[in-house]
Amino acid sequence: MTVLRDYYTVKLHDTDSAGILFFANQFKIAHDIYELFLKRIGFGLAERFAGRDFFLPIVHAEADFSQPLTVGDTIEIALSVAEIGRSSFVLEYELTNLDGISVGAARTVHVTTDPATRKKIDLPEGFRKKLEEAKKGSI
Repeated sequence: MTVLRDYYTVKLHDTDSAGILFFANQFKIAHDIYELFLKRIGFGLAERFAGRDFFLPIVHAEADFSQPLTVGDTIEIALSVAEIGRSSFVLEYELTNLDGISVGAARTVHVTTDPATRKKIDLPEGFRKKLEEAKKGSI
């Protein structure tokens, strides 16, 4: 279930020498909505870095590209919580053009770590609760 939608317009600096979206920039676009999602559920990155109670590194990322995107194209990015584990969670991102046609997708796996040891820890209960609410579409 999609829990957050946002829009992005492709800029010149997003493209490669062929004039299409450089592949790594799809992850940048996904990460922008990820940061917005964290902020909306009360766990923004600024708070993560300031509070230093837990970090959320990405340990796996994958993407598919369905249609080329060029300068000026506006897309909708839809974020959903796909899975919640003991110490990790998976987010999925669907990118569509304004005609509703899929232009790409991404998936990221995040693990919760202790900032001091950098070791994996269980998802903090308050954070888990917000992820579960988001997965149900309750944010």
